[in-house]
Amino acid sequence: MHELLALELCTLLLTQPTDDSVEVAIEFIKECGYALQDLSPQGSHGIFERFRGILHEGEIDKRTQFMIEGLFAFRKSGFEGKKGVPEELDLVDEDDQIVHEISLDDELEANASLDVFKFDPNYEENEKKYSEVKKEILGEESSSSDESDSDDDDDDDDESGSDHSSDDEPAAAAPTTTQNITDATETNLVNLRRTIYLTIMSSLDFEEAGHKLMQIQLQPGQEIEVATMLVECCSQERTFVRYYGLLAQRFCFISKEYASLFDDVFMKQFSTIHRLETNKLRNVAKFFAHLLATDAMSWTCLAYIQLSEDTTTSASRIFIKILFQELSEQLGLKKLNEKMSEEDMQEYFTGVMPKAPLKNVRFSINFFTSIGLGGLTDRMREHLKKEQEKERERRANASSSSSSSSSSSSSSDSDSSSSSSSDSSSSGSSSSGSSSSSSSQGKNRRRRKRKSKK
Repeated sequence: MHELLALELCTLLLTQPTDDSVEVAIEFIKECGYALQDLSPQGSHGIFERFRGILHEGEIDKRTQFMIEGLFAFRKSGFEGKKGVPEELDLVDEDDQIVHEISLDDELEANASLDVFKFDPNYEENEKKYSEVKKEILGEESSSSDESDSDDDDDDDDESGSDHSSDDEPAAAAPTTTQNITDATETNLVNLRRTIYLTIMSSLDFEEAGHKLMQIQLQPGQEIEVATMLVECCSQERTFVRYYGLLAQRFCFISKEYASLFDDVFMKQFSTIHRLETNKLRNVAKFFAHLLATDAMSWTCLAYIQLSEDTTTSASRIFIKILFQELSEQLGLKKLNEKMSEEDMQEYFTGVMPKAPLKNVRFSINFFTSIGLGGLTDRMREHLKKEQEKERERRANASSSSSSSSSSSSSSDSDSSSSSSSDSSSSGSSSSGSSSSSSSQGKNRRRRKRKSKK
């Protein structure tokens, strides 16, 4: 294809740039940029100037901006690894090459019949012709002859070897065993950490450090060492240095893998936060606050925090305090409140802003109020009021049911007392009647005695 088609394609992708179109153009230039620079230097320069203009406009995502910067660095290195067609695939001479001059504005005549299967009655003859053309282009005749010669030599060597082996006594072939040596001292890992540390500390700015760290050849699974060393270096400083946050932010924007790795590092740091000194704890909290404020890493990492009196220590509470105060300074209380109120993320914020039990809700409200972020507790306060009203209604219902049961028991007690009082009155009347009759009999006896005496 003519280089004009590549230039038109890049111009089309960069006329109205979007994140996707710019990313496609970057990958396309990485593949054919060396050839374009050789064939059309002015056109290649114009394309890179357009990339520079898009970078200065700043209307695309930061991740895409970093990719453009990486493209300029790749161009500065001379398109290393993408320098045209490899020698082993450059099989056609320049005189025999046919260059197709096609433009994006040309009307092409599509040969739709090529998409339809047709039976070839002369299939074998056409295949022989194709094989002859293939041999002429790829030079398979010489290679096949060389292979046949080598096969003949191998056959001769095998026959002679078989003769010698038949003459000699049969001997058992000793099996070759390969011994795998495992480095229990982790020397390679220590050397890797030393290299990462020296690279971070010797760089002038975070862009240079990021470029140098990307050049380090890491084995699969060793990317976590970069994230860990960044946090360790940041914690060793006297005060928080924004250099480490910007460097970690660049890695997260370049690859989503580093964003998940920093999520794992956050979990490990928070689980062992009681081992850190106050100064290191402050630096680590501000480091992760920077990544969260710039959306370099996901806010789902807050799911590891369980804010309650039983699950937190003094060190973890200081860490949470510094983390949210730094987020409030960078985002503002209003934006932070909106972020914490997103419905899709509520399942990850239940530990920081719980809804049950009410003991943890009160603790969280008091905690955020004491650190000057009481504006984040509006939803928790409303939830607490609703739960308290429900609890009062339950108590009222329970007291009314108990009062009704006590009134029924009191009425039954009054009925029994009235019956007992009637029984006692009847018995009292009978006893009074008997006493009156006995007194009248006594009086009659006394009268009779007096008459007999007279």
